[in-house]
Amino acid sequence: MPALLRVPKTITKPPIVLWHGFGPPASEQALMDALPLDDVPAIKVYLGLPLFGKRAEAGGVEALKRRQASDFASQIFEPVVVGAAKELPAALKALRAMGCMARDEKIGLFGFSGGGAAVLLALAEHDVPIGSAVILNASTGLSASIGAYENATAKPYPWNDAAHELARRTDAVGRVGEIAAGHPPVALLIVQGTADATLTPRLATDLHAALKSKYAARDAQRLQLILADGMSHNVTAASSIGDLRMWTGDWFNRW
Repeated sequence: MPALLRVPKTITKPPIVLWHGFGPPASEQALMDALPLDDVPAIKVYLGLPLFGKRAEAGGVEALKRRQASDFASQIFEPVVVGAAKELPAALKALRAMGCMARDEKIGLFGFSGGGAAVLLALAEHDVPIGSAVILNASTGLSASIGAYENATAKPYPWNDAAHELARRTDAVGRVGEIAAGHPPVALLIVQGTADATLTPRLATDLHAALKSKYAARDAQRLQLILADGMSHNVTAASSIGDLRMWTGDWFNRW
């Protein structure tokens, strides 16, 4: 899988794996430019999503549009979001083989938009050890992503049984018990722009409220929601990127 590694001079923390989204930043390079996280003494691993960048099909954006028009669930969300989460164990195996992490270490995980949905799925399925995570303007599952798709295209999505099952599996609110499982549970920061018209703040606030009920009082500091005033879905805007870098870096340095 395509990846960019950003290696600091001093390493005292486990690696942080970062996923971009479907829109800006929509590549591992764009995400690294937006969030270099040089204040965190960890190796940063910017992974390319399936069907993006070097793994894009012939036709690029037009090919993605054709897939979207064919069936958003099975042709876009499943191969990209679920596919990314499935690749995570192989990524950790490669990091261990390169001497970038110890066998018993827990990684940090970051995801923007569709990449955030991959983070939430990885947290629910526990295929890899994750100690801390940050999601940014994240989709909370297939249903949320289809809602964004319908708003963008003004076309209703034709649900089928397979899509309903995929929606159940990827519904972060429905899987909060699994996401919050562990002793201690994952340290999770949810960052959501109040001006995000693509994946609205309600998704983040509902997820936070559902998760909050699963975190014991002693672990309450391990779950946080930041509503970024005026931040849109495109987080690369100069007015918001400084705060975003600070919040993300502070969280990974803390946990």
